[in-house]
Amino acid sequence: MAGKLHNDVYDDGLQQVTDNANVLHILSADPGVTTYANIASYTLGNKSAPTVGAPEDHTTGRKVAVSAISDGSITDTDTATHVALVDTVNSKILAAQELDATQAVTDGNTFTLDAFYVAFPAPTA
Repeated sequence: MAGKLHNDVYDDGLQQVTDNANVLHILSADPGVTTYANIASYTLGNKSAPTVGAPEDHTTGRKVAVSAISDGSITDTDTATHVALVDTVNSKILAAQELDATQAVTDGNTFTLDAFYVAFPAPTA
């Protein structure tokens, strides 16, 4: 049986991302969301204090928007495939997903990233 949840339930989870994501990383692989140490293994660059919006409606559920990045710092040379929002205070990966397109990066350069969103899909009947 498919369950239903009120938007407040989704919003409370998404609010954790809004309130606690203090660094955005671009990564060479999927870090998962359970092993914070994977961030150090896969990071190619980062942006402190990314702007994450408040929870809002999405066409298939609820979402938070992450503003575009124009000045991220590259710290290694490789191909970025994923992005992660992390809470460094509590050593948590709050959200991780594939980039829309891979991006070759070079140590010492800056990176840009289009705005994107983190979403909970609505339950299906």
